[in-house]
Amino acid sequence: MSENPELGLRTEPAAGQVTDAGDEGYSKALAPRHVNMIAIGGAIGTGLFLGAGGRLADAGPSLALVYAVCGMFAFMVVRALGELVLYRPSSGAFVSYAREFLGEKGAFVAGWMYFLNWATTGVVDITAVALYTHYWGMFTDVPQWALALIALLVVLSVNLISVRIFGELEFWFAIVKVGALVAFMAIGVFLLTTGHAVDGHTGGPGLITDNGGVLPAGLLPMLLIVQGVVFAYASVEMVGITAGETKDPHTVVPRAINSIMWRIALFYVGSVLLLAMLLPWDAYTAGESPFVTVLSHVGIPAAGGVMNLVVLTAALSSLNSGLYSTGRILRSMAKSASAPRFTGVMNRNQVPYGGILLTSGVCVLGVGLNAVVPEDAFEIVLNFAAIGILATWGLIMVCHLRFWRKTRRGELTRPGYRLPGAPFTQLVTLAFLAAVPVLMAADGEGPGRTTVLCLPLIAVALVAGWYGVRGRVTGVRTGAVPDTAGQEGQA
Repeated sequence: MSENPELGLRTEPAAGQVTDAGDEGYSKALAPRHVNMIAIGGAIGTGLFLGAGGRLADAGPSLALVYAVCGMFAFMVVRALGELVLYRPSSGAFVSYAREFLGEKGAFVAGWMYFLNWATTGVVDITAVALYTHYWGMFTDVPQWALALIALLVVLSVNLISVRIFGELEFWFAIVKVGALVAFMAIGVFLLTTGHAVDGHTGGPGLITDNGGVLPAGLLPMLLIVQGVVFAYASVEMVGITAGETKDPHTVVPRAINSIMWRIALFYVGSVLLLAMLLPWDAYTAGESPFVTVLSHVGIPAAGGVMNLVVLTAALSSLNSGLYSTGRILRSMAKSASAPRFTGVMNRNQVPYGGILLTSGVCVLGVGLNAVVPEDAFEIVLNFAAIGILATWGLIMVCHLRFWRKTRRGELTRPGYRLPGAPFTQLVTLAFLAAVPVLMAADGEGPGRTTVLCLPLIAVALVAGWYGVRGRVTGVRTGAVPDTAGQEGQA
């Protein structure tokens, strides 16, 4: 195996196949059922279970339309990533592809923006756990920050054990989430067909048409919730990261990705339409899951409490996924010296614990945020997470566009599983992703506008960070500096 100094990757002389040094050392412990359910879990998370309540209150039934449009672009992104995965499976996923097609600078930006996404998403998740737990009276007097810290410590402990334990946990988390949504939709359909009143309202399309229609608050509120909806889909790319730890990614990954589209249509669009037909849109609030809002008024004993337990599970699942994915991404970066060396180390169970601990450290700052501004913590970090995922998705599409151009020149070969409509699909998706920050800037004095104003600070931090590691990255690439990431700190 020889070094490829231009790409900072390795090339197999016999096949000319580029590989990533960060893929070495992992066990292939994720079974097909794990990957399939991780894909489901990535499409059903905190953004739906908690965030949909506030967005329904802001934009009404038009939320279903926004979910459909954003879901289509999310599917295009994960389909593009799926083609890259079949071209070259890698635990480094889009960071590894950015290194190949955009160089080390591209990999640096991709990795740290993804870290920004998941580190802030982790804060969202532990905040959501604290909010959900306060639903039960016995926890009302427990400070929000304390509940957030307990949630972080529990999920961190599980994540450090082994990838198989992570896969099993995500498998059962996904089972709970899907089962709960199917049960809710069955109850919702039953209430509609039988004419059973919910909080004095008889359900049906009339609750939409008699309360302002699809756009009760106008067009602008519908556009302003786009960034929150993008966040709701922020875990769909997880299926690409799992490819490096499953035995047969060429069979498992396409099957998992292809099922994402119908899940979006059923679980997001379908559930929001049901919610809008069971209660008036202004009956929902940002502080409570809309599913809990409905079930707590149905008269089914403990229904609200059961659903609250389910959405608590969704938040823990998202936090679990975030620690898993950033651990793998940071290890890939550490092997090229664009992340701290300790993030590349693995324990005896082949878990890259250095990166997991770094992400958890940022989440601890989120615990402090919950202590200082508990009422605003969720919205503040949600917008920063949206910026991180927009950058990640954009870089995935740019990488795929570069890959597509190389295949057109005959330098590479596309696998049979492909993103349809290239290059039009990539360009339209990139235009959509670029439009989202513009919509965030239109958010008056809200958190979205504040986040966009912070973009220059993020850019400065990335530039400063790159110049801080550039020398070592060059040294590792040329062999002047030994690559010891991942060789130290074995536990």
